[in-house]
Amino acid sequence: EVQMVASGGGLVQPGGSLRLSCAASGFAFSSNTMDWVRQAPGKGLEWVSGVSSGGYRTTYASSVKSRFTASTDNTKNTLHLHMNSLIPEGTAVYYCEYSGDRGQGTQVTVYS
Repeated sequence: EVQMVASGGGLVQPGGSLRLSCAASGFAFSSNTMDWVRQAPGKGLEWVSGVSSGGYRTTYASSVKSRFTASTDNTKNTLHLHMNSLIPEGTAVYYCEYSGDRGQGTQVTVYS
């Protein structure tokens, strides 16, 4: 059974940073592509970042490129999303996702 559990969200001021983590299980972690997606209040899901090949390949939405960095810890089957220079538009519930399984998300709120 695939399980994806995101954590590490919180309240942060604009310009601040947060590191999200995602504990993954139930599949071959280092051999597959996983994604970070988010859902802002009243909006649909937005793809944020993709990680594959054990963390060696990463892709980003243009809205977060140069501010967010995705990484993996293959020894712990954990993904991370390092978010810098956060802006209010980054307020959303963030999820990690594998093959359609999204699991529990974590709330990020960027406030002035």
